[in-house]
Amino acid sequence: MTANLSTTSYALLGLLVFDSTTSEQGLTGYELKQRADRTLRFYWVSPATSQIYTELDRLNRHGYVDAIDDTSGKRNTRRFRITGVGRDSLTTWLHTSEHDFPILKHPIALRLLMGSLMGPGEVESMLDSYVEALGARRHELEAVRDMLGDDDSVAYPARVAEWGLAYYDSEVEIVNKLRKDL
Repeated sequence: MTANLSTTSYALLGLLVFDSTTSEQGLTGYELKQRADRTLRFYWVSPATSQIYTELDRLNRHGYVDAIDDTSGKRNTRRFRITGVGRDSLTTWLHTSEHDFPILKHPIALRLLMGSLMGPGEVESMLDSYVEALGARRHELEAVRDMLGDDDSVAYPARVAEWGLAYYDSEVEIVNKLRKDL
């Protein structure tokens, strides 16, 4: 039986695949949230903790992950590992899903669209703040890219990090061009 999974479910399965190459114990929902915050947020959305647990429950019901209760600590913890069925489903999704065009939800572009309702100084301040935020985010992603190094086992995540760095650079170029045009 093939479940109709969300892209978030597939993203979580992907994070669990990365874990299965380094650990047999699996990840808790909290650890998945931390991993999503460190990785997915640069190019997708980092799901809320409640969404992660909802998706993990669904994946467990369909046999795509195993839930293992860990009672070795002070409190009971549930760890999740991808199953063979989960890996097969993820692989099928990677090979057969539509290559959707990304949905651009750009709050700065939306506000700039209505820039005539703001003063030129406010638009300039908004753009300054955005460029500053881009620099901070780029710095964070650059640290991720540096951490990945040149290890072949993480070559694809490294390429995605490079793509993200180029994206942040292009956003700064766009803002600089907008400033000249305005």
